Amino acid sequence: MSTIETKEEAIAGTTKGLINLHETATWQATHFGFRQKLTSKITAFDRPYYFVDEQIKGIFKSIFHEHKFEQNGDIAIMTDIFEFHTPLGILGKIFNVLILKNYLRKFLLKRNQIIKDFAETDRWKEVLNAKEL
Repeated sequence: MSTIETKEEAIAGTTKGLINLHETATWQATHFGFRQKLTSKITAFDRPYYFVDEQIKGIFKSIFHEHKFEQNGDIAIMTDIFEFHTPLGILGKIFNVLILKNYLRKFLLKRNQIIKDFAETDRWKEVLNAKEL
């Protein structure tokens, strides 16, 4: 839902509903014209305040994605920390600076806006009920 342009879909591991500590999900998507697979694992979890997913298989050298949630009055604040390293040494670093960093920032901002839209309406129930389907 949040990644329609990249045709992203969960194809293995936890593919519906909520994921838990030590579970994995494999995602398939198209980025820069290439079909890719990425498997991530939940390596830290303190529901509803915090979780971390890390790449265990995929095109990146590494991905560390930290999600923090805090309540501020009636507002929930999510802080998203996304650290990645690409392969290919200096070529990967040049690609990061010129293209990838901005691309990933826009990708995550768009995904987070859709997550926000779900969280602020009854659509969040679709995610919870999906595991039962």
